[in-house]
Amino acid sequence: MKTCKEIGCKVMLITSKKLEHKEWPRESLDEIFYIPDDNENVNMDNVMKGIAYIMREHKFDIIVALDDYDVERVAHIREEFRIPGMGQTTARHFRDKLAMRIQAKDGGLLVPPFTDVFNNQTVANYISQVPAPWVLKPRSAASAIGIKKIQTADQLWQLLDTLGDKRFQYVLEQFVPGDVFHVDALINNDKVIFSRVHQYMNTPMEVAHEGGVFRSHTVTYGSEDEKALQAMNIEVLKAFGLRRGASHTEFIKAHADGKFYFLETSARVGGANIVEMVEASSGINLWAEWAKIEVFQDEYKLPKINKDYSGIIVSLAKQQFPDTSAYNDPEICWRMNMESHAGLIVKSKKLERIKELLNQYASRFYTDFFAKAPIRDAPTN
Repeated sequence: MKTCKEIGCKVMLITSKKLEHKEWPRESLDEIFYIPDDNENVNMDNVMKGIAYIMREHKFDIIVALDDYDVERVAHIREEFRIPGMGQTTARHFRDKLAMRIQAKDGGLLVPPFTDVFNNQTVANYISQVPAPWVLKPRSAASAIGIKKIQTADQLWQLLDTLGDKRFQYVLEQFVPGDVFHVDALINNDKVIFSRVHQYMNTPMEVAHEGGVFRSHTVTYGSEDEKALQAMNIEVLKAFGLRRGASHTEFIKAHADGKFYFLETSARVGGANIVEMVEASSGINLWAEWAKIEVFQDEYKLPKINKDYSGIIVSLAKQQFPDTSAYNDPEICWRMNMESHAGLIVKSKKLERIKELLNQYASRFYTDFFAKAPIRDAPTN
């Protein structure tokens, strides 16, 4: 939003009424419009009527989703008001985990064995052919929210029964042990013009379900893993049809065969302050450059890219305002400022130093800050 304002755009924010008091960059916003929530759900009929009313006096040239949950809503708005950008069919590939897996498989990418859960016989055939454990995932949830790990067929059938008429909103997938990586990228005119490959030191699912300290870092430049994942990321975004914007895509390197499997992707920047980690290593702010891509399109030019290494550590904290001042290594370049959370980003010319610091900090974070919250089945923010 700041970047859009700096380059001369008129910027309007449409957001939930419950987020009215969040720290929006109000100095960069010409107007803010609030949409009332209906039991935590956005009423799209009301959104459409509200936007139609706003458009009597204002013309929107570009509309961008700031959150994973808004990708489909914004695509709906674009199609209704004929605003250029990603439409509903393409948006579905980036939001629906079932559509996502079908699209990836059809595009020739390796994916863990999966199935829809619409039909009992289909599920029975799947679990007779694909060994447990499995994971049951909400088709439209972000990150690891709502994911259930299942060890037996009885446990699965019981869980499907408890879902009732919401069962169709889930996808079943084999749990594949392995190391999880993420590729964060910028795309313009159907081409990946920038990407950074990172490895989670503990996966989002481990953090969400077992409790833990979140960590991720840049992988070695020029390594076989980096080259393979950059190539796979290009194939993913080509298959999914993202013409321009930002993306966050996750892959797993299976312990069993050493191959990379596609997990999921999104048409947005990564969460958990991954943007700041990418900026620390590259000098590229994904939010700012995404804004410029949307505005300048064919005339957009990527800034100079740095090749440092960076890593992030974040934990839920037992203190309301945790104090990280005792962490004073010169590699620290960012500190989290968020209630009940502690977080740091480190930057170095050497990946070994990044890993060393993240391992040291993880041990200290468990003593100094760590708190565990109940597993969520739905987003709280």
